[in-house]
Amino acid sequence: MVDSSPLGTLVALGGGDDDALLALLCRLLADPNASIEIVSVASQEPRRTAKAYEQAFGELGCPGARHLCIDARRPADTPATLRRLAQARLVFFTGGDQELITEFLLGTEFLRQLHHRYLTDAAFIVAGTSAGAAALPDYMLVDGYGWRALRKGGIQTRPGLALRPGLLIDQHFAERGRMGRLLHAVLTYPTSLGLGLSEETGVILRHGFEAEVFGDGSVMVVDGQHLHHDNLSGIGRGEPVAGQDYRVHLLVAGQVFDCSARRVLPAAASASSRPAAKPE
Repeated sequence: MVDSSPLGTLVALGGGDDDALLALLCRLLADPNASIEIVSVASQEPRRTAKAYEQAFGELGCPGARHLCIDARRPADTPATLRRLAQARLVFFTGGDQELITEFLLGTEFLRQLHHRYLTDAAFIVAGTSAGAAALPDYMLVDGYGWRALRKGGIQTRPGLALRPGLLIDQHFAERGRMGRLLHAVLTYPTSLGLGLSEETGVILRHGFEAEVFGDGSVMVVDGQHLHHDNLSGIGRGEPVAGQDYRVHLLVAGQVFDCSARRVLPAAASASSRPAAKPE
């Protein structure tokens, strides 16, 4: 699913209360004083959103969090923004509208350098909550609700940031009843794994393929590798979609899913794959 194993770490949260996510990110940072860049372009109020996160990170003992302002007047490729990206140890994408993230980042030098850092820097972290999580893979779900999501044309996907090809991440998954649209999305991209993240729940993706679940809820993994008898090519818009032999896993905190082998790792292997906890 990926040409080589990235050295960096991806962290995705399904939205909702993200206090636990921020605490986790602070623990993952090798240096609590490291530079944290908050990209809040997805938010309706980006400055207010970024300020709240700056304060939250500071209260958790990470004073290096700053708003990285990217918008129509301040494009991602300004020299100052690229310098800040080069110094960052964590880039954090907030929630909101994921299409705004890609509108301002796709095709930029900023995104090229973000990819390079993720691929080559073992101490580098890219994280996102809600829309910020959905934008991380190569495709992102942007529309699809209720029973309409199980009709052809009832979902929409757009190109994402492509930090992790071969995944589809859907947020607020259990709370907003998004099972149908994730099934439809995997039917559309059968080589991709679908990750449905409940609120206050997410995954830490290490080495590009080991996804460790954290949080209070559950993560649904939808694997379409063995799908057959799908009818997408033979039906018209608005007709119900069909497919056979999905494989589905429901995972909770501490479990690890190997996205390459497409299996849940045994408990002992999962524990051994994680770094030792930092002393309090």
